[in-house]
Amino acid sequence: MLEVNKETFEAEVLNAEGYVLVDFWGKSCEPCKALLPHVEKLAEKYGDKMKFCKLDTSSARRLAIKQRVLGLPTIAIYKDGEKIDELTKEDATPANIEEMIKKYI
Repeated sequence: MLEVNKETFEAEVLNAEGYVLVDFWGKSCEPCKALLPHVEKLAEKYGDKMKFCKLDTSSARRLAIKQRVLGLPTIAIYKDGEKIDELTKEDATPANIEEMIKKYI
């Protein structure tokens, strides 16, 4: 799973071809930290069909706001640089995330 930041987000997500899943998380967000191992497992399972990235929003607040990430955790799927789907807060469960991935692969 690729760690992106405000310098690499554009190149790795917005300029990427195909599907990219981005896990928007924060250091002080306990639900985010609990979810991360599940997302990493999904990255191992589906990483050949979709790119997986994670962005720590505590060091990229402006970028998160620009991407309309208003709550954490947020799991978003981009296609060719456009956000096409997302799950936020209590909707961001391992089962829901896997279901969302399956819609696009």
